[in-house]
Amino acid sequence: MNIWIVNQYAIPPSLGGLVRHYYFSKYMQQDGHKVRIFTSSKIHNSDINLINDNTLYKEKMVDGIEYTFVHSRDYKGNGIDRVLNMLELPFKMWKAMKAFKKEGPDVIYTSSPSLFIAFFSLLFGRRNKIPVVVEIRDLWPESIVEYNGMSRRNPIILMIYQLEKWIYKNATQLIFTFEGGSDYIKDKKWDRYIDLDKVNYVNNGVDLKEFAENIGKAQIDDPDLIDKSKFKVVYVGSIRRANSVKNLVDVARTLQTQNKDDILFLIYGDGVDKNELESECKRDNLVNIKFKGKVEKKYIPYILSNSNLNILNYKQSATWKYGGSQNKQFEYLASGIPVCSNVEMGYSIMRRYQCGIEENMETVQQYAEAILAYKDMDKEEYEQQCKNARKAAEEFDYPKLSLKIEKILEHAVGNI
Repeated sequence: MNIWIVNQYAIPPSLGGLVRHYYFSKYMQQDGHKVRIFTSSKIHNSDINLINDNTLYKEKMVDGIEYTFVHSRDYKGNGIDRVLNMLELPFKMWKAMKAFKKEGPDVIYTSSPSLFIAFFSLLFGRRNKIPVVVEIRDLWPESIVEYNGMSRRNPIILMIYQLEKWIYKNATQLIFTFEGGSDYIKDKKWDRYIDLDKVNYVNNGVDLKEFAENIGKAQIDDPDLIDKSKFKVVYVGSIRRANSVKNLVDVARTLQTQNKDDILFLIYGDGVDKNELESECKRDNLVNIKFKGKVEKKYIPYILSNSNLNILNYKQSATWKYGGSQNKQFEYLASGIPVCSNVEMGYSIMRRYQCGIEENMETVQQYAEAILAYKDMDKEEYEQQCKNARKAAEEFDYPKLSLKIEKILEHAVGNI
């Protein structure tokens, strides 16, 4: 098949952590398929823009994968420039796809969260009689309502819901990265309009071979990581409102007050809340939590493999009942270290494989007690959870997930 992947956040590993489609492309090309990725020139959560003039697109080959970076507006945070970026980029994506139309793609595989790019991809597919597979990685606008407190009756939100329903209805196939996609459609009472037989589930994953190699060859000099006298609680990821990393600061404060001096929190990542939280820790003389800053993706396996407990930390949201698809979760599992999550999710991977704890932790003390339970856990039980984590990771190895994507795309092509 000649496959076009259209996703503004699909970047090479060297530019960030949103690499789902890089790995799918890598393994589908090994199976003899041809893949081109259309993505944004503006790299999300960075100051990088690969096009600084009026050029429509720039081509770049990365590890045998053809990337087409489409010119897009610079932005920081979630201000007006990001909104304008989202509104402008679909038109430019259309123009870029039109420029490569002679390649004759067999299928277009477009991925959210931007519904506008999915909409334009569907229109392009309709006009050119190309099947379009739409992937849902984040529920828009449901997540906007949940996290930003906007009313479901807001006219703009109502309009986006209608756009979402139209996209689901008209996609040749649907892929949800969380297991409860069909439940969401039923809850919206859209199953009268949307064929649930075309709903598929393919979560995010990890490249286990690459992960194992990086443990040995991509190490960082950090005495805290190899301090055997400490029970190391590790968080890797963004430090922003949706991640509620302040929870971990509050838990660290509680444990320090209780003289639990052998527990050390290590926070790897960056975000708009980082400086404020660091200042809070300094003000309160918290010595059991350290902010390590952002690290390259290749160092993550070494960091996680030296942890004693890996943390998934989020704000409470009704959308968690449909399941989760956090990229970091699968790296956590690959490290063979138990996972502690402060939110309870539907279709829980941790409960299914018994490789961690997952509870709606309503209080700081409840959170602290969960961490203490792992520090004081019987060695045999702890090691069994470590084995279970590694076993779970095998189900989310990117070569295996890529085969699932390949079959869905082939099915879409066969339906036209």
